[in-house]
Amino acid sequence: MSEVISPQNAPYATEVTEGETYYWCACGRSKNQPFCDGSHQGTGIEPVAFTAEKTETVYLCGCKKTKTPPFCDGTHNSL
Repeated sequence: MSEVISPQNAPYATEVTEGETYYWCACGRSKNQPFCDGSHQGTGIEPVAFTAEKTETVYLCGCKKTKTPPFCDGTHNSL
């Protein structure tokens, strides 16, 4: 398995739409952060799928070290 890359030490404030499914990049290699663009292929790391429960702004992890993927839990504050 490849190592996870941290693209930024802050969350991504992201608008999501109720009922839509999103794929959060867990490997940190995507050029379309915070979403997956397929760059994980061959790393052994898979994106995290989630469906928005309502239309709102969510905070998706940018450091890729959250304990509550795909959502930011503040871990970046201790890196």
